[in-house]
Amino acid sequence: MGLPGAGKTTFAKQLVAACSFHIDAYNGDTLREYYDDWSFSEEGRLRQTKRMRLMADLCVEKLDYHCVCDFVCPTQGLRDLFDADIIVWMDTIKESRFDDTNALFELPVKYDYRITSYDQYDHVIREIMKLL
Repeated sequence: MGLPGAGKTTFAKQLVAACSFHIDAYNGDTLREYYDDWSFSEEGRLRQTKRMRLMADLCVEKLDYHCVCDFVCPTQGLRDLFDADIIVWMDTIKESRFDDTNALFELPVKYDYRITSYDQYDHVIREIMKLL
């Protein structure tokens, strides 16, 4: 998770590419496009988080795959609702081009990995692979 433009999707793609086993990836914008739901209201963000959780649950429980979900998830309440097994905070930018998201975004207090520069990708990917 992290601000728009922080590198979430790039990191997720590299993580998936590093896996030698089947892993699914879900991108927040792709899911919004599929549902044609571009609401960034409180309710829209809640729907998005629930959809991402549903996709993750389907992937893990029904298909027995690991799953990577990349989306902004701007508040601690939404992060708690999503309840990820591993949280990577993409902290590579201090603000995005979206003022409303910048204002809403809460700095995370719970995360497993914090990426502050793009040269950390490989190290964090290796650490995550040890857990999987």
